[in-house]
Amino acid sequence: MPPVRRHAYDADFKLKAISHANEHGNRAAAREYNINESMVRKWRKQEDDLRQAKKTTQSFRGNNARWPHLEDKIEQWVIEQRAAGRSVSTVLIRMKATTLAQSLDINDFRGGPSWCFRFMKRRNLSIRTRTTVSQQLPKDYEEKRANFRAYCQSKITENKIRPEHITNMDEVPLTFDIPVNRTVEKTGTRTVSILTTGNEKSSFTVVLGCQANGQKLPPMVIFKRKTLPKEKFPAGVIIKANPKGWMDEDKMSEWLSEIYVKRPGGFFHKHPSLLICDSMRAHLTDAIKKQVKQTNSSLAIIPGGLTKELQPLDIGVNRAFKVKLRAAWEQWMTEGEHTFTKTGRQRRASYATICQWIVDAWAKVSVSTVVRAFRKAGIISELPGEGEGNDTDLDNDETDVGTSPHAVLAQLFNSDTEDEEFEGFMDEE
Repeated sequence: MPPVRRHAYDADFKLKAISHANEHGNRAAAREYNINESMVRKWRKQEDDLRQAKKTTQSFRGNNARWPHLEDKIEQWVIEQRAAGRSVSTVLIRMKATTLAQSLDINDFRGGPSWCFRFMKRRNLSIRTRTTVSQQLPKDYEEKRANFRAYCQSKITENKIRPEHITNMDEVPLTFDIPVNRTVEKTGTRTVSILTTGNEKSSFTVVLGCQANGQKLPPMVIFKRKTLPKEKFPAGVIIKANPKGWMDEDKMSEWLSEIYVKRPGGFFHKHPSLLICDSMRAHLTDAIKKQVKQTNSSLAIIPGGLTKELQPLDIGVNRAFKVKLRAAWEQWMTEGEHTFTKTGRQRRASYATICQWIVDAWAKVSVSTVVRAFRKAGIISELPGEGEGNDTDLDNDETDVGTSPHAVLAQLFNSDTEDEEFEGFMDEE
């Protein structure tokens, strides 16, 4: 006798059978739809779940957890880890689940990949792409944040410092390629690749400065070279080079003398000013503190780990800048003129082209974006006339750039010096 072929019925079919059974009885529904009466009885018990399921759903297999108490503990653990900003991988979930199963005397638990993905589906968990990198806040961050804001306010009040003389500067690590992490692709495509020139790890630094009234200072670009590139660079940008490609004491001194001093109203040092920096070593040397003091400025150093809370550029300006910079790179990759090596590899954009992108992207960051960032940092209150008109700020409407230098470079570029205890603000009498 040949084996009986099993049939799979979707939720829509089952609901029709249930509706017929409600009106005419289980036996009549079985005859009408040529199915077993026991199936009708079973489906009627599942009616509530069937009405919530998709019409094409054919089975509820795998929805019930075998170890619900264990999964409750794992779900709570995942929530706690994410609340603390820690990354959680499927491997980590399986390891944690295996350890908990042993403590709960569950001997037949294996914790394989299939269990993990079923658990994630049951608990509405999914693998997500990182949208931002956040720092771990120090235990006494609230006190440090309050002290920093109080220090800034006291200097502003004591010296009657106007918004146009409150400046924040920061280093932004960038790479010659700025690829996205995701792209639109046909569903089901196994390999999703994104074209680059192979320079995702070739880095340089852009030094940005802005003022509380929305004024933006010219950017400084530090390339990883011993000598300056022999190219014709656009106006509005300062080009520097050093073997490591990031800020050091010499470059900080040059930024002060070539950009900060030449800001509007800053050349003759007539007006008391406030310069806000993070705790990078290059900002804290005796020579730099002395040079800042000579410009009639007070130096406010943001405590380590709090740049995301207190640095205006980090809070709301750097992202807007990098979004516009990425757009320029993507347009160049798709529409720009390219040259190739003998082996057919596409060359990266020239130094001059990159600097033009930087100038254009920085110019497109709106005044309202800068002012709003200072206000969110708690440095200033709302300025007179702010919020009037219909200025629509779309600076941050696009996805975060998330430029990701190599792990070693990322550590070198960390704007906070976490291995040094913050010793207070750098005002010297």
